[in-house]
Amino acid sequence: MPYQNILLIDDDEDDQEIFLSALENVSNSVNCITISNAVTALEKLSRRELETDLIFLDLNMPLMNGQEFLIELKNRQEVRDIPVIILSTSSNVSTVQQSKQLGAADFIKKPDSFDELVHILKSVLI
Repeated sequence: MPYQNILLIDDDEDDQEIFLSALENVSNSVNCITISNAVTALEKLSRRELETDLIFLDLNMPLMNGQEFLIELKNRQEVRDIPVIILSTSSNVSTVQQSKQLGAADFIKKPDSFDELVHILKSVLI
C-alpha cells in the first residue's frame, strides 16, 4: 500500500468520523490524522510535526478554504510534493478545474453513501 500516513483536513466532525470509519473498512495499516483547521494543518506540516504521504482536503472551511490551503502548500518547498485529493460536496466544473490547476492530484465529490466512500478509499489507497 503506497500510503501509510494520511491527513484529512475537514472542519465537519461528522465527515471526519465517517471518513475514519470508512478507512477502517479499507485498511488497518493506514494511519490517519484529522485536523479541522487548514491553517493549523499547514503550520504543522511546514514545521514537520506531521508525517503524511497523502492529504484529503475539504474546500469549504472557515479561516482558510481548501484552495487557499493548496496554494500555500504548493508554495512551500518542504511540503509541496505531498499529493492532495480534494474531497468536497462541490462538483462545479470550474471549481474542479481550478483545484487541479492549483496542484490537486484529484478531485472527488463527497459520496452520498458510506459504501461509496469505502469504494473510493479502496480505489485510492489500494
